[in-house]
Amino acid sequence: MTESTSTVRVAGGTVEVRSKGRNGPALVFVHYWGGSAATWDGVVGRLPAGQAAVRFDQRGWGTSQALPGPYTLDQLADDLICVVEALAPGPFVLVGHSMGAKVSQLAAARRPAGLVLVAPAPPEPPAAVTPHYREELSHAYDSPESVRQALDHVLTAVPLPEPLRAAVVRDSLAVHPGAQREWPLQGIATDVTDAAQAIEVPVTVVAGEHDAVEPPQVLRDHLLPHIPHAQLSTVAGAGHLLPLEAPEALAAALRSVTARLSS
Repeated sequence: MTESTSTVRVAGGTVEVRSKGRNGPALVFVHYWGGSAATWDGVVGRLPAGQAAVRFDQRGWGTSQALPGPYTLDQLADDLICVVEALAPGPFVLVGHSMGAKVSQLAAARRPAGLVLVAPAPPEPPAAVTPHYREELSHAYDSPESVRQALDHVLTAVPLPEPLRAAVVRDSLAVHPGAQREWPLQGIATDVTDAAQAIEVPVTVVAGEHDAVEPPQVLRDHLLPHIPHAQLSTVAGAGHLLPLEAPEALAAALRSVTARLSS
């Protein structure tokens, strides 16, 4: 089924949203720091043809690059709720990846039908998230060379085909400077455990076995204690960029989630 594009009003302007399908619950995708709506292409393409899917570039990224700040987690969660209310008025599932998963945890305390956290940033920042680490992280997307370095040595455990690598580089550089800095210098260290503990809907967590950014053990220590009803599964051999490294495994997990919620 062909995707359509519409605009949704948010604070300070609009976001361009891609949507397709009518069969619910709708899957609302929220990309990682460095990603875009296109990060989910491989996953969306493997879903049933009629599955409702909604995705967009978060504030400060890609087609939303010109939106003004702030680029805080709270603002990104507000934007996400605006998209949901406009294009997913019925039952829906938030599917958040990394930074997008932390945004989704904030939004999920409101009213989703379900929540899928993909390689999520945990609500409680681990001790390893030091000021030095955050300062170094803030320069990961300074240049095409630094993005490729991050891809090869941090973000992936599975080599990406060159077209995907090139797309990641483009997405990582298509960012407002404020959004580029906000996540590593502030958002990653923000404690959102109160919101996480308020989540009452079904939660599925999908982690990469060899994720160097959010290893499964970090999620067991810093996420599951705050969302004890969450179910964690691990994708063998994969790293942090699960939507790109293992789109079929992720699509299968989403098909399972929507089937359970529809039954």
